Amino acid sequence: MKIRRATMAVVAAGALALAGCTSETDTPEDTGTTNEQGGGTDAETDDEESTAGGDDDSATSEDGTAAGGGEEDTAKADLGDVQTAQDEISFSTGSEQYNAYNGDTSLTNSTYNAVVNNQLIGGFWYWGTDGTVYPNEWFGSYEVTSEDPLTVEYTISDEAVWSDGTPVTANDYLLSWASSNPESLGGVDTLGFDPVSDTFGVYVPDGLETEVDSKEFTLVYPEPYPDWELMVNGALPSHIVAEQSGMEPGDLAQAILDGDGETVAQASEFWNTGWVFNDYEIPDESIVPSSGPYTLQGSVWEKDLSLGLVPNEEFYGPAPATANLVFKFADPGTHVQALQNGDINVIEPQATVDTMDQLAGMGDTVTTLTGDEMTWEHLDFNFAEGSVFSDEEGGLAAREAFAMCVPRQQIVQNLIQPINPEAEVMNLREKFPFQPDYQEVLSAAYDGRYDEVDIEGAAAKLEEAGLETPVEVRIGYSAPNPRRTDEVTAIKASCDEAGFDIVDAGDSTFFEQGGPLETGDWEVALFAWAGSGQIASGEPIYSTGGGQNFGQYSNEEVDAAWDELASSNDPAVHLEQVKKIEKLLWDDLYGIPLFAHPGVIGHDASLENVRHNSTQTGVSWNAEQWVRAS
Repeated sequence: MKIRRATMAVVAAGALALAGCTSETDTPEDTGTTNEQGGGTDAETDDEESTAGGDDDSATSEDGTAAGGGEEDTAKADLGDVQTAQDEISFSTGSEQYNAYNGDTSLTNSTYNAVVNNQLIGGFWYWGTDGTVYPNEWFGSYEVTSEDPLTVEYTISDEAVWSDGTPVTANDYLLSWASSNPESLGGVDTLGFDPVSDTFGVYVPDGLETEVDSKEFTLVYPEPYPDWELMVNGALPSHIVAEQSGMEPGDLAQAILDGDGETVAQASEFWNTGWVFNDYEIPDESIVPSSGPYTLQGSVWEKDLSLGLVPNEEFYGPAPATANLVFKFADPGTHVQALQNGDINVIEPQATVDTMDQLAGMGDTVTTLTGDEMTWEHLDFNFAEGSVFSDEEGGLAAREAFAMCVPRQQIVQNLIQPINPEAEVMNLREKFPFQPDYQEVLSAAYDGRYDEVDIEGAAAKLEEAGLETPVEVRIGYSAPNPRRTDEVTAIKASCDEAGFDIVDAGDSTFFEQGGPLETGDWEVALFAWAGSGQIASGEPIYSTGGGQNFGQYSNEEVDAAWDELASSNDPAVHLEQVKKIEKLLWDDLYGIPLFAHPGVIGHDASLENVRHNSTQTGVSWNAEQWVRAS
């Protein structure tokens, strides 16, 4: 029986992120990535999203020089023997405050938790600037020991310890698996955990092969899983969960190994809520040990203002370059001015012409970096009953009419090319224009029929659809968002001439639970998917009943192609099925791709090692390496 991929959010393995919201596999703009425990894509908080990987060689500074090292250098720099500078560097993701050490629950999986937790939790790998997965050799190692069944052996470094002195062991990963297990364990129907993703439990149904307190464990996949490398990364401290749940650390690990669901269920309440700090303070620092370069133990938390991390004195990896890493809780609208004032040292604003002009106006006190993002803008149709684009109403002809009048080239020329002159209209969903196999897939999937605006053709298609004109189309998106407002304005100016009545349905609650995106209160949804190069993360978006298939699209051939792709570890099979999927999505007009998002970073020119990253991790991917030039 084919295992259907589970949906997940920002950091969960095999998910795409909505730029601007959350979802198990892909999420909208209200969330971002968490501590990279899995892989996946999410919705961006900046309203940008992405799924595939790209070549970040294009990341440049103001003078056009490559950012962050050599042309092929997409990994973290080797800084040698680092002596931590007694200094402070600040960064902001927005006004939302950090509130959870466990960012893997359905309620805490967000960018503003992830950027902090990424510095607190060590793991087996990280995403490079172009989506390449690089190992953290200081943490441990892993290798595939069998292809059939897929078997992966993990070894945690003997030096890896939590900041309270407790070794990082397989116990921590046993808890990661148990907390994501959607099936009953030992006769207990539900363990009570509330994970953002159940992928670990779904694809590794028999759990870890290991022993209590071991530094080694093995995973066996009954079916091939193309994104297996993203399944396991960091883990939360199981000894804290056990202690706070009234048991010995080894007892919890043994209960998981024994399938003792009743005992394991006792740990769920603390796992769900014990690491959530809604009062924006840590009641007991002993419950938040660190296995990463920084720690919350001794941190400075000023409610509504900032959270300052301090070095983890027990860290076994490369020391952080700067002692104090401060996350400012500041409205994005204030970031550019705050950078100029020196109140925030590193910002990652939405890329707009105005933002670029403002950064350029600061002269040589600020360095500006730009680069391709693995986030892409798109317009999705609503196929649900009652929508003018459903097959019961206007159907394919109505969707074709809309596609023929959307001025995609104008949108890219006016809004994106002033920031990235090399930007082009994006015509695929699973591949980016800056990827080497983009053109091969494009040639097999799309013939260019919607490249140019055709008002007469669109009007004829509307007549064929049998809809009374003007046809009202509400374009929903997360507001306020000036760039998306400009996109809707351009679409209205064009499509109204063809017989549509385009309505700007921007809504601040668009991505919220129970909001317009989830309830289908729109004809066309405008948002972005953000990702990090996963292979099968798009399945929940385009498959029948998928957790991120908000428009209720359904095509049995597409479902079969995704099943084939997600059941193979062969790159040739992946490429073949992506070609089929992309062609079917164009033939049906699932939606309309627009462009890959341009990325912009501004930072104090005195800082070194600030680098653009095209994945959902964002600029803070290597924050532990930031340092002020001496």
